[in-house]
Amino acid sequence: MVNPKTKKNVLLIVGLVLLIIGSGPLIVTISLAALGFGDDPNPNPVIFGMMAGLTFWPSIILIVIGLYKNYKKSSFRDVSS
Repeated sequence: MVNPKTKKNVLLIVGLVLLIIGSGPLIVTISLAALGFGDDPNPNPVIFGMMAGLTFWPSIILIVIGLYKNYKKSSFRDVSS
């Protein structure tokens, strides 16, 4: 049986994972190019950009919904206590 106090908000976790997996490779590629690692100072990571573009807004929406549900759940606990 799951303890309600330790139950995690699934939407928030999925949104954060989607944001990291979707935008992480693009951020790493841009950061490494800015630091001078690699031959090309201006890389063109098309696939990473497309992946970030397709996953950014859904992940932000999931994070906002997860935060709202977490806030709503915690505000009801405070009122009833």
